[in-house]
Amino acid sequence: MTLSGALAQQAEACTALGSPFMGRMLPLLAKVWPAGSALDAAVQAFEGDLGPSGHSLPLRLASGLHALVLTGQDAGMIAAYPPNDVSDEVLKTVLTSALSQHEAFLIQWITSPPQTNEVRRSAVLIAGAHALVKRTGATQVHLSELGASAGLNLMFDQYALTAGDTRLGRENAALTLAPDWSGPAPVTAPFTVTDRRGVDLNPLDPHNTDHALRLRAYLWADQAHRVALTDAAIRVNNAQVDRSDAVDWLEGRLAGAPQGLMHLIYHTVAWQYFPPERQATGTALIEAAGAQATSKTPLAWLRMEADGAARGAAVTARLWPGDHHIALGRADFHGRWVDWTDDPT
Repeated sequence: MTLSGALAQQAEACTALGSPFMGRMLPLLAKVWPAGSALDAAVQAFEGDLGPSGHSLPLRLASGLHALVLTGQDAGMIAAYPPNDVSDEVLKTVLTSALSQHEAFLIQWITSPPQTNEVRRSAVLIAGAHALVKRTGATQVHLSELGASAGLNLMFDQYALTAGDTRLGRENAALTLAPDWSGPAPVTAPFTVTDRRGVDLNPLDPHNTDHALRLRAYLWADQAHRVALTDAAIRVNNAQVDRSDAVDWLEGRLAGAPQGLMHLIYHTVAWQYFPPERQATGTALIEAAGAQATSKTPLAWLRMEADGAARGAAVTARLWPGDHHIALGRADFHGRWVDWTDDPT
């Protein structure tokens, strides 16, 4: 796929995910792209798919440009970016200037893969955890997140969820998620998190200025509500995310899991990035641990992952003892809507 094609494909995806600015800016970026420049050479050095299913160069470039705005490095870009509204010609002019003046910054920026921590995905983690606790009667939960990034979704028990007339979470929650909810209301089953830990190949520390910039830069400039949620999550974050291969880490995490509580393993839009052989090994590890689970020490595997369907991600779970396969519902990849189907009553 050419860079122009990748930018067009990403623009379509961003528009579908509620960002008209990204849908407009990325095709304009293709029109002013500096062919033959050092930045162009850096992009062309990537082998394979440049688009959303591969290296995601459009998102890397867009986040680098957004970082220039967030750090105040380019006055022209600041004036042209939301909440300001300018013509396509003005936007093309400032993009052309930024690509030239900040070439070295952008070349360095795109060397790292995209990394976000979409807090709104915690809506299905909150509802899913309550559903699994309801089934097991567990009151204490041990959390293990795969592909945890900065660990913001490791703190989901500190957030609240409103789904119609139902509210889950503490009154003094750090933030409240309110996706468009359809289907039965989520069940309420209070629990306490006794331990939380995650793993990522390249974990970010949200309290590190450079890392926090990367988190915010990958949020789209016309979606200020996502920035507000991320900032609120960062303020209460104290989760630890280890740097490791997720499956290797999981093997040790399973071996050291305490007795007498529910171990909840989960991931959101991360499993698809694991190589097939790692997926197979990870599945085997979880199934082997599940075979040893008891009613007093249940094991749950909660997933929000793409399944090839045209709309959103599947929210599913497996629960031991018994290896129950549970279809909980579907959700927008950014958590804007949830179509819940679980009704254990």
